[in-house]
Amino acid sequence: SGIGSKLVEIFAKHNTSLFLVARRINKLEELKRKLAQFDSKIFIYQCDVSNKSQVADTFAQIKKETPFIDIAILNAGVGHNMNVENFDSNLAEEIFSVNVLGMIYWIEQLLPDYFENKNGILAGVSSLADNRGYSGSGFYCASKAAATIYLDGLRVELKNYGVKVITIKPGFVKTPMTDKNKFKMPFLMTVEKAGKIIFNGIQKEKSVIQFPLPTVIGSKLAGALPTFIYERFASKIKTN
Repeated sequence: SGIGSKLVEIFAKHNTSLFLVARRINKLEELKRKLAQFDSKIFIYQCDVSNKSQVADTFAQIKKETPFIDIAILNAGVGHNMNVENFDSNLAEEIFSVNVLGMIYWIEQLLPDYFENKNGILAGVSSLADNRGYSGSGFYCASKAAATIYLDGLRVELKNYGVKVITIKPGFVKTPMTDKNKFKMPFLMTVEKAGKIIFNGIQKEKSVIQFPLPTVIGSKLAGALPTFIYERFASKIKTN
């Protein structure tokens, strides 16, 4: 749903073969029917990306249909608003399993083919929320920081193998996930616009795709603030 669904729609207009993976197979079936008007081939697979064995099994099924994945967009993500009064480590396990380990499990499957072909693009979705531990979203921010840092290191390691690594860092985009937020979301962007920015960035093989510009600038400033100044401002912001 959200950004992933919009990206599929954009790619489907460009005569591609698309291999869609999600937990909710009914959502994939709806999307496939919606895009039947285009010439692209669409294959759908039910898989929980946080389950390592399911990822391996699903990739094996995909390999029966295609010898190589040119572009892997690792977009699965979850987030929960939580404060210290309703602290729940189960939410941390879910968030890190999907946002970080889910990405790593897929990369583990893809790398052997990428090494052999000395080609391929890994595009991982992080967030501009990776720069600080924002109150009420600590688990989410920490997971995105981990994803960003991991992709940064991977980009350097894979450069000599001809494999491109792209880090996608959106600000607030109107999706089912952000619809749950009860706080103000400055520069909230439509999923249509976000999808176009990501698609164009992938075409240009940018190392980092980050948007919108005001939020990019704001996140960099917030990340550069001394801790005592940041805490003073952050303590006045309502997050739930």
